[in-house]
Amino acid sequence: MTNTASRIRKIAVTAMLSAVAAVLMAMSFSVPLMPSFIKMDFSELPALIGAFAYGPLWGVAVCLVKNLINLTMTTTGGVGELANFLIGAAFVAVAGWIYQVKKTRGGALLASLLGAVAGGIASVPINYFITYPFYTNFMPLERILGMYQAIFPAAGGLLSCLLIFNLPFTVIKGLADAAICFLIYKPLSPVLKGLREKRTAFRTEGE
Repeated sequence: MTNTASRIRKIAVTAMLSAVAAVLMAMSFSVPLMPSFIKMDFSELPALIGAFAYGPLWGVAVCLVKNLINLTMTTTGGVGELANFLIGAAFVAVAGWIYQVKKTRGGALLASLLGAVAGGIASVPINYFITYPFYTNFMPLERILGMYQAIFPAAGGLLSCLLIFNLPFTVIKGLADAAICFLIYKPLSPVLKGLREKRTAFRTEGE
């Protein structure tokens, strides 16, 4: 493939991954042991696939376009989409960068783990300084904290709640995306990289 054809393929696939991510974001759902306003979705999965296939910037692009699409139906004035983009970008950028350095199955595992941790850590300041200050315009902070404390009474202030609930939830969410990615990435690789691409995905050590 020429460089031009390769770039066109990347742009086209990134657009498709973004559309799938937007649909997955709209299909969010509540989970047990978390306040009802915290939703689970798998919308970072297409971004992770893009980051592994083409590099971290392409994964971040999927996160960006996904949230731009969801701005058309936002209920948070764009604040929720901004937070989602920043957290997702932290996840896929770290994972994509590590996998580009070490393109092995072990490298993909390490990339997924560290990316999920990066997303979880990023979620704390992003929620503390961006998301929840916006939510308190519509719901008193005491009520928000009460929803956390109803699940775990020992939870204290907002920072404590974010560390106890949001951080591990975001890590688990990232690992769930990574687990699905491992199941479907290799079969998708010929489509992502072109049928004439000789390199296989997630090569084992020593190959």
